[in-house]
Amino acid sequence: MKALIARSYGPLEDLEFADVPAPTPGPDQLLVRVQATSLNAVDKVLVTGAMRDALPVQHPFVPGVDVSGVVEAVGEHVTRFSVGDAVIAWNSISAGALAEYIVIDDAASVALRPAGLTPAQGAALPTGALTAAALLDAVRVEEGGSVLIVGAAGGVGSFTVQLAKQAGLTVLATGRADDEPFLRRLGAGHVLDYRDVDIAQEAHRLTDGGVDVVIDLANAGPALAATAAAARAGGQLVSPLGGPAAFERGVTAVYTGTRTPKGRLEELAAQAADGRLSVEIDSDYAFGQADQALVDFASRHVRGKVTVTF
Repeated sequence: MKALIARSYGPLEDLEFADVPAPTPGPDQLLVRVQATSLNAVDKVLVTGAMRDALPVQHPFVPGVDVSGVVEAVGEHVTRFSVGDAVIAWNSISAGALAEYIVIDDAASVALRPAGLTPAQGAALPTGALTAAALLDAVRVEEGGSVLIVGAAGGVGSFTVQLAKQAGLTVLATGRADDEPFLRRLGAGHVLDYRDVDIAQEAHRLTDGGVDVVIDLANAGPALAATAAAARAGGQLVSPLGGPAAFERGVTAVYTGTRTPKGRLEELAAQAADGRLSVEIDSDYAFGQADQALVDFASRHVRGKVTVTF
């Protein structure tokens, strides 16, 4: 089968197409013919080896953690899915979706793709929506509270804005000036141009004392202190990236990433299919352009998700 592979750790420009053996499902696995995938920041990390000590991969390595496709075969223990089912899945750092076929575990990280979702929409959902939902799970604020979402226009951010709005929170979102119509459509009440204003000062001005929660999707480590300053005294910072346990003025931190509790992916897919959750696709590439898609994704401003369709 054809796949986009990295033969070793290195720049995205070194990715190449190759013929590799088609995988065979184990007893608790599905073989899926890939119809689409979407790109994520972790793809670059896994290819370049930027976090190879924490997230090592074996080479040749096929990137792509989001799967949308059709079941071609099932293992002997699989009962939830049948040949011909349309499915979506999050394949974690096992990746492998930038190939014609992929093997995935029969787990809570895979769900039937509703008829109302195209393959590309299905591919755009797992990492972004599952991560956004996990971040909102960690938020300790009641309906009517306020949240600042840093990095709101991207793949995770676009879902986080919507889910925060659904939770009854007042949403402040950072972006560029030309992101404002996009972010307001998703549910942001205020859009802060991070290139033009001091985010913390503006958040304090708009909320009279700071937001209850900051969800920072863009910064890690000591850099989080600048956005934690946007929270009220005793507030909270939530992030999928690492950083300090606490900040000045009693602002506490919770770090969490993509989670797949039972039924979560099914519920998010149902919301996307009936229009309660908008799946925003910035651009879609053909599989033969997947190498360029990754280079472009890593180098430009993206609203929503970048997908690759087979």
